[in-house]
Amino acid sequence: MYQWQTICDKTDLVENTGICALFNDKQVAIFLCGKTDTLFAIDNFDPIGKANVLSRGLLGSIGEKTVIASPLYKQHFCLTSGECIEDESVSVITYPVRQHDGAVQLGTLNIE
Repeated sequence: MYQWQTICDKTDLVENTGICALFNDKQVAIFLCGKTDTLFAIDNFDPIGKANVLSRGLLGSIGEKTVIASPLYKQHFCLTSGECIEDESVSVITYPVRQHDGAVQLGTLNIE
């Protein structure tokens, strides 16, 4: 069970473009895929380029995977798994994300 936190309104997002939001003291990159109307959320920190830049990357696909290309060195990160396509030993954290009553929300595990 997740505890959901509203980050922004869905109308604040631009299709196929990322935004950066602060969530639990971490920068998170949020994307709205216009082709499928799907939301994705990953760490904004590029572990290869060592900078918070993934929200400025290019959204695309490689095979069946929806990916973001880092604006620094162009590595591709899968938006569902966080795995780097070019180097499987590198990955970023993915976050549960949903649309609820027009709001974009990120989830954390609710441990009771």
